[in-house]
Amino acid sequence: MKLQEYRSKEILASHGVPVSVGEVATTPAQARAAADRIGGPVVVKAQVLVGGRGKAGGVKLAADPAEAEARAAEILGMTIKDVTVRTVLIAPAAEIAHEYYLGIVLDRASRAVAVIASAEGGVEIEETARTNPDAVLRLPLHPLLGLLEHNVRRVAFFLGLSPDLRGQFGSILRGLAEAFASSDADLAEINPLVVTAGGELLALDAKIVLDDSGLYRHPDLEAMRDANEEEPSEIAAREAGINFIKLDGSIGCMVNGAGLAMATMDLVKLAGGEPANFLDIGGGAKADRVAAAFRIILDDPNVRAILVNIFGGITRGDEVARGIVEARATLQRQVPMVVRIVGTNAAEAAQILEAANLITAASLDEAAARAVAAARGEAPA
Repeated sequence: MKLQEYRSKEILASHGVPVSVGEVATTPAQARAAADRIGGPVVVKAQVLVGGRGKAGGVKLAADPAEAEARAAEILGMTIKDVTVRTVLIAPAAEIAHEYYLGIVLDRASRAVAVIASAEGGVEIEETARTNPDAVLRLPLHPLLGLLEHNVRRVAFFLGLSPDLRGQFGSILRGLAEAFASSDADLAEINPLVVTAGGELLALDAKIVLDDSGLYRHPDLEAMRDANEEEPSEIAAREAGINFIKLDGSIGCMVNGAGLAMATMDLVKLAGGEPANFLDIGGGAKADRVAAAFRIILDDPNVRAILVNIFGGITRGDEVARGIVEARATLQRQVPMVVRIVGTNAAEAAQILEAANLITAASLDEAAARAVAAARGEAPA
């Protein structure tokens, strides 16, 4: 779950990180009032959960409240990477002497939480890492001890911070690490972390991405979710208790188990197709749950076929098959459906599916190949 910039700043500020404070507005008039309360030049920033706001014209300076109102009118309603801007942040403009990047991320490559830092802030860190990898420090932290003082010193020295800034920098990095850990985040970053003309460090922009699996511990953070920028299908899946991620392919996948779902997607690609989603229906496969999963999948107009891959351990295959047949009868849109059920009562499941004239397969390779052929409009082999 991604948090908007102003929400991320709220969390960092609660852990002692100095941030550029501001106010959010949803209308030009609100933006003018906010700029009037702040006083002086302000920056008007689109609040969208995508990168590249500045290049797209979503970040503009304003010298006074009247100009802030005009800039907000330009930004509100604009589209940035297919996302409509509904909110802007009005924040004091800062005189910047230097920009840095500072982040903490769950780094799967090193199997550790890592500090990422660069003296080239204010730009996308991925681009910096690609074009100038030596400008980026990636420092894995101890899995039990976390951020230690020698880690703080190493990052400060790498960034080339002057001695008079290192004490303040240490407080900021420790605050960032605390915010990351306490919110069960996958990513917490400040970009840019700036040195102002007055010689102070300040977080001008912030981004926090939360681990969905930890949200049950943080109802206050769950309340910060911006549903306006989520796929309607992903919202429906969350409400139904189904793990779902929308992708760009044409073959919908309904699977029980996250690992099996990943393997199913891999075999779809190996067979020459593209998966339209990741969907883990979980342990239960009653008709209402299966129907909800089918509706979520078919909400995507690009889906041309559905591959159902169920491993029946505790779950009985014949119950799943009946649920599939019952659920399919309720769907408004029909596409070819390939079903593979193995495990408990698989033979009974096969009889039910064949009686319903569904395409079946004995192996996952066969199921993937048949789903790809069905999506192309070809007769199953």
